[in-house]
Amino acid sequence: MQNMRDLFRGSLGRSLRDWSEFDRLSAAWPVACGSALASHAEITELDADHVLHLTVASSEWMQPFLHNRTALQNDLARIASVKLTGIHFIVKGTKPRK
Repeated sequence: MQNMRDLFRGSLGRSLRDWSEFDRLSAAWPVACGSALASHAEITELDADHVLHLTVASSEWMQPFLHNRTALQNDLARIASVKLTGIHFIVKGTKPRK
């Protein structure tokens, strides 16, 4: 499985270059963090400042995402070939801060 993830990491951005940035990030999400962790958050928006917004399934899953934020941002940007300036996580059902 790790070999397959490494292969995807190296070629996904190039093979999906005709897709929108949001779609490339969505495709790269399970590759960047693994399908088990990825299943607990959903990409909801890529804003104009290139901050990626994700909704986390529950507060119990927030810590693993926050702990890996920098690595996830770097891996997603590289895999999807999309510039990211940050990642913002919110727990499902809570109101986003404005």
